[in-house]
Amino acid sequence: MLHKKCILLTKLKTKSRYYCRFLSSQAKLGVIDIPFTNGTTLKLSTGRYARFADGACVVSLGNTSVLSTVVSKAKQSPTSFLPLTVDYRQKAAAAGRIPTNFFRRELGPSEKEILTSRVIDRSLRPLFPHNYNYDTQIVCNMLAMDGTNLPETVAINAASAALALSDVPWNGPVGAVRLGQIDNELIINPTRKELEKSVLNLIVTATSSNLVVMLEGSASDILQQDLLKAIKLGTKEAQQIVRGIEKLQKDHGKMKREYEIQPPLEQNIVDTIKILSSMKIREILSDFTHDKMSRDNAISDLRQTVLNQFRDTNLDVTRLQDCFNENLKQIFREMIFETDTRCDGRHLDQLRDISCQVSLYEPLHGSAVFQRGQTQVLCTVAFDSPDSALRVDTLTMLTSGIKEKSFFLHYEFPPYATGEVGRTGAPGRREAGHGALAERGLLPVVPQLPYTVRLTAEVLESN
Repeated sequence: MLHKKCILLTKLKTKSRYYCRFLSSQAKLGVIDIPFTNGTTLKLSTGRYARFADGACVVSLGNTSVLSTVVSKAKQSPTSFLPLTVDYRQKAAAAGRIPTNFFRRELGPSEKEILTSRVIDRSLRPLFPHNYNYDTQIVCNMLAMDGTNLPETVAINAASAALALSDVPWNGPVGAVRLGQIDNELIINPTRKELEKSVLNLIVTATSSNLVVMLEGSASDILQQDLLKAIKLGTKEAQQIVRGIEKLQKDHGKMKREYEIQPPLEQNIVDTIKILSSMKIREILSDFTHDKMSRDNAISDLRQTVLNQFRDTNLDVTRLQDCFNENLKQIFREMIFETDTRCDGRHLDQLRDISCQVSLYEPLHGSAVFQRGQTQVLCTVAFDSPDSALRVDTLTMLTSGIKEKSFFLHYEFPPYATGEVGRTGAPGRREAGHGALAERGLLPVVPQLPYTVRLTAEVLESN
């Protein structure tokens, strides 16, 4: 279908609804500037790039710019959760550089890109509708960087704006700012040089209701009252961003699409599941002889027994499982309030048994095993020459100011830790994120040493 102003790109039919995407040959550009109290300005623009996407926005802070796009499938996913993927990429071309690997092109995501992707994901995921389970992908691509303004909060705001402008159902927008502290003074969106002197590096993501959605950061011996003051200031500054995105959405956003919501199970089915399972669930949760594995097995056997009662019906097994799990959660919660006791017999303020051992293997520079309940972690330390320092890629160096790391921690979570069969090899996103978290927790108390220090933490058991 060809028009003078619009070309019909796709026409997708789902059930009885049609979804059409258009590319306008006379796209209306939208630009808005958002000032901060420290004099810096965040610039949002839409309508120029990536018009095939459901939503797209370019956000700039100084000369650092990030393009974020959102695409969500029109066909519902068979899963009962939101299949959301967030990818952040910072290409060498954004800094006028050429990759230094053999192929001279970007390969897999770096650790910095993985950690930034996770920060964006945690800022956006909680605001999707509970029953929205359509495959959704958010891609944040750094277009340019000035080496002064850091891209993480720029990417979060770009993704927030792209979602708000799109037709994808979402209960945003959110705004994100970074806080630093130098000489007891809070700094909004500190530059890379300022951050090197700061004792605080905190990203705050908040909604229009002054509610905090996500916190990510590290600090070095700051007072609790200073941290709370930083969170309060970050939430206040985020309101400027939220209002700016809302104005851009009002002028240039798409109408949110309708999506299919599965009707709830009939009440008699729900009642039957509760009758078949409630007493047994209470018996299992009040049996303190169970450990985590045996309790999970007992619950799994009960779940299967209940589902077998509906074998001859046409009811969706996934929906029946969700109903059983919801009843399990409700009973679990009720029993805690009724008895002030956990399902393993501990009181609410009682920790699991903790034990640890050190110097397990003589040839190593250091080793320890830490056990808490049924969770067990083995950690080793290796000291080596300064030449063994971890050298970061060019883009990470430009965004963090760190050329190499003489102290780093690697975290592994193999499948056998939970008694499962799974993939081994290169660490996944979750392992990279948890390793970075542990590293930031230790770094402020590790002295400057004349050699390279590597910690390896491997989870051996986890419940």
